[in-house]
Amino acid sequence: MPGRFDKLHGRLTGRGSFTVVLGHGFGTDQTAWSGVRDWLDDHCRVVSFDFAGAGPDGEANYDPRRHTSIFGHADDLLDILGELKLGTCIYIGHSVGCMIGAAAAAGRAALFERLLFVGGSPRYLNDGDYHGGFEQPDLDGLYDGMAANFQAWAAGFVPLVVGVPDRAAISEFSRTLFLMRPDIALATARMIFQSDMRSVVRGLRNRAHIIQARRDIAVPPAVAGWLHAHIDGSTLDIVDAEGHLPHMTAPDRLIPLFERYLMPVGVG
Repeated sequence: MPGRFDKLHGRLTGRGSFTVVLGHGFGTDQTAWSGVRDWLDDHCRVVSFDFAGAGPDGEANYDPRRHTSIFGHADDLLDILGELKLGTCIYIGHSVGCMIGAAAAAGRAALFERLLFVGGSPRYLNDGDYHGGFEQPDLDGLYDGMAANFQAWAAGFVPLVVGVPDRAAISEFSRTLFLMRPDIALATARMIFQSDMRSVVRGLRNRAHIIQARRDIAVPPAVAGWLHAHIDGSTLDIVDAEGHLPHMTAPDRLIPLFERYLMPVGVG
């Protein structure tokens, strides 16, 4: 029987002395990494896959009991690492993919040499002096819009998240978002926006590099600062880019950071 890697459209490419595993964000799939994939392939082995509910036929791999929790997706990631017998890897996550990687590393730290978080947030709701960027009525309105008319909601959501007038990125994000079945997209959005992964982040012992776009409607810079302050030994880079998808809209801004944080691993 096919394992989790095959079921989630796993792809293994590239060459090098170390392995990078890519975890995409909400509304995208593994193709979101296309702008940086060639560079990664030239320097390391690269593993990518589609989280359950995303990508072609994503609903076939979605279990409403397992995948309404970030930890269920983290179990998928750990299953894949076990199947591929990679040993230690470097994990690069985007958006919710960051917290899926954090949950996996919290449980099996030895599998991860280091973590790179692009636009990650442990909590989207404001909470006292923690500024996540959203109040509950904001999120309730988002869920209501998704439930009432998914296509109309997406037409407004996509350009806001892309954040720049990049026609190709808007088209690609729309394509992958519409691959998601609307009820699964809604359940996934609730899972993400109602989550609170701060206790998990506080317990991380892996080296972490936090990368954040200068202006991002989904993740305020204060969130990146919180991550940096609560992960011992972490680094923080604010990229001169706008929008929540800098790996799609400004890959040239990320590749120098990948080179800085990945290449010492390959050399050493």
